[in-house]
Amino acid sequence: MGNNPSVNYYRLNYLAHQHLSFDSEPIMVGNFIADTLRGSKVSGLSDSVRLGIRIHRFIDSYTDSHRLPLATRKLLYPYFGKYAAVVQDIFYDHFLALDWQRYHDLPLPKFAEKVYQTVAARPEALNERAARTLHYMSSGDWLTGYAHREGIDRALKGMASRAKFRSNMENSLPALDAHFNEIKRHFTEFFPDLIRVVDENFASQIPR
Repeated sequence: MGNNPSVNYYRLNYLAHQHLSFDSEPIMVGNFIADTLRGSKVSGLSDSVRLGIRIHRFIDSYTDSHRLPLATRKLLYPYFGKYAAVVQDIFYDHFLALDWQRYHDLPLPKFAEKVYQTVAARPEALNERAARTLHYMSSGDWLTGYAHREGIDRALKGMASRAKFRSNMENSLPALDAHFNEIKRHFTEFFPDLIRVVDENFASQIPR
């Protein structure tokens, strides 16, 4: 999920971040708002929400340096150039959603509803950007939609319409079809490793 400074976009693996929030409401909120905050602008937030922000940034940093996401980006670069990381985010959430029952006991639609309700219940933690994202995410049920080709196609077409440069993200499905098995393998090998390192680094700090 590359962090190219010339590309202005949200980190889009919302589902993965929420899954890695330890089912803790303040961690879910912090994980949700992290991309809407610049640097260390976290004043007024509780310690638990700040921990969620730190977890979010750890996940991004670990993912950006891991050989398997890097391999996925290499596959996608000929299609999307510097936007390959954006597409990778969506594709990885797609594979997580497709095999959701392997990773979480709660059915995906119920988990998604829990996320929307949890974040909406903390309006004091949401800046304008986060509130706007939550509105569109919940009304369009993005998290459940990632399980469907139509959902990821709609998400990437939306990103393409807002991209500063030509991205080709509106034509994402042919790339997914061409490399489906390989990208699925990358994700399936990578995600358990990500779960492990997040747990090792943060499980003891989660408020109970």
